[in-house]
Amino acid sequence: MMRKKRQVTIVDLAAAAGVSIATVSNVLNRRNVPMSQETIRKVEQAAEELGYRRNVMAANLSRQKSYELGMLVPSFGGYHGRFAEEMQRTAHTYGYHLSVFSAAGFDPEIEKRHLDVLLQRRVDGLISHGLAMSQEATRHLVGEGTPLVLFNAWGWPTDFAEGAVNLDFVVGCEEAVRCLYERGCRRIMYLGNSALYATDQQRRIGFNNGLSKLEEPLLTGIFDTHLYPSMEQTVDDVEALVSESHVGGPVGVLGFDDFITMSFMSALLRRGRKVPGDYCVIGINNDPVSLLGHPTLSTLDIPYTLQAELTMLLMLKALGDTTHLNRFPAEYEAKLARDGYEVQIPLKLIARASTGT
Repeated sequence: MMRKKRQVTIVDLAAAAGVSIATVSNVLNRRNVPMSQETIRKVEQAAEELGYRRNVMAANLSRQKSYELGMLVPSFGGYHGRFAEEMQRTAHTYGYHLSVFSAAGFDPEIEKRHLDVLLQRRVDGLISHGLAMSQEATRHLVGEGTPLVLFNAWGWPTDFAEGAVNLDFVVGCEEAVRCLYERGCRRIMYLGNSALYATDQQRRIGFNNGLSKLEEPLLTGIFDTHLYPSMEQTVDDVEALVSESHVGGPVGVLGFDDFITMSFMSALLRRGRKVPGDYCVIGINNDPVSLLGHPTLSTLDIPYTLQAELTMLLMLKALGDTTHLNRFPAEYEAKLARDGYEVQIPLKLIARASTGT
């Protein structure tokens, strides 16, 4: 009968690396104690050569801290997927492992399963998009004592979370509207996506705020792409509205994100419309696709690295880990103190060929 292979322990690692058991524990648990890079390298090399696997659950029980974080996003597409990757890198930098789950179309059964798994893993904290969990589920999780940091969450009760790190789509969309106006657009449209609720609402607020600050009457319209069976029909309705106006100059269009905007622009080009010329268009998110089309797409850039850094530092603060809090940028520390639990991050407009730049 084949004998079961003995599990490698930290005692074996210490012997193989020529260091103490305490040193091995410090390396494996990423404790913030003085250690040379050579010591760390020897322990990690020994672990790899011996095939060592940590018993995470046992470690969690023994030290009452898992160095595990959970993250929930509405989906893995577009902005959400890119931000999840950035958060994983940032969490790793600070010695934490981040497990990311998708809301999978807001299915309540999947949501419950995700939360059960996170509680079983004894995660130290949870990071969630404002659309990834219901407020009822969130209240249950917070009731279990798990610190919560939100991102892109608007209109949530402030007693739910330690804080929220939100992108300032309102001011960004105001700037986009101003840009279209300065390019000669006196007919300005917004292509929305009501399926994403508060995220879309922030863009609509910025769009309307931007229009209210312009100096002359305009022809404007808001089109909910979520309700159209195809982008071609969206274009049909936009062009029908535009045709009713005798105002000259290009038509300005701000889209919910780069994918919607690129789809709209492609439909225009198939009809022989000129971009820029007949239309000027601006997207949101600065997705890589914005540089792949012709013309290249003007867009609002998302500071992924900064948002991930601020989110992680807010989580560390909630966990009582003050080691890195001096890295919290003074500008945003002041905003947090002034505005309560919310930190707003401004967006930068990148002007490209689709607006004649």
